[in-house]
Amino acid sequence: MSNLRVGGEGTLQARPPLLKLSNIVRSFMEGGRQREVLRGVDMELARGEFVALLGPSGSGKSTLLNLVSGIDAPDGGHLEVDGVRLHELSERERTRFRRDRIGFVFQFFNLVPTLTVEENLLLPLELKGAVGKDDRARALGLLDRVGLADRAEAWPDRLSGGEQQRIALARALVHRPSLVLADEPTGNLDQQTGAVVLDLLVELLRDAGTTLLAVTHAPEVASRMDRVLSLRDGRIVSPPDGPARQTQSDGPARQTETTP
Repeated sequence: MSNLRVGGEGTLQARPPLLKLSNIVRSFMEGGRQREVLRGVDMELARGEFVALLGPSGSGKSTLLNLVSGIDAPDGGHLEVDGVRLHELSERERTRFRRDRIGFVFQFFNLVPTLTVEENLLLPLELKGAVGKDDRARALGLLDRVGLADRAEAWPDRLSGGEQQRIALARALVHRPSLVLADEPTGNLDQQTGAVVLDLLVELLRDAGTTLLAVTHAPEVASRMDRVLSLRDGRIVSPPDGPARQTQSDGPARQTETTP
């Protein structure tokens, strides 16, 4: 897929990236001292692109996800998601933006135990307002896509880990987000179940044209992404498999996916 579009006079113009970070800085007080976690991060993701973010514990990956989602705000730099400058928004405005345009997939599923599967799936829509027939139909359609149409009335604790993560995938997409943030999406699953969930993650987001930023330590997850970036000591550096994987592409790669 090209990242170029034809302008009004027939010239080619680059489409703006879905995610753009410029010189992002974030520090925290620890033990009475200031610790700089992010030290000038520059990063761009094209619309529909899948990017894996690698890095050791303490490198700033979680901090970066919190900034991109609007949970936290940077100390300096510019952060733009889907044309919105998050660094210029109030906390309330960032919360609204996150509710409307960001989807999340967590390592530990984060389903609400007192809600049924269907109620968990509808939760992002209810946070935006009233849920109509079309919303319910979309939610049940996604439930069918992940192979769990018959578990709509089940409680989360009656599901396996793989089933819970499949519900979490559907929930991440039900409100049609521009960007999905995945934090170790297969990290709490065995290898076989993780492969099934990874296939679904790739399939659903590719079909929706949704951009994905995935924090992972799993080589099998990174191998399914369009690009791999590495975060070390608060900066983006060359990834372990060579700098070529870090080069900005002109759009998301479209690969034939196979099911294990």
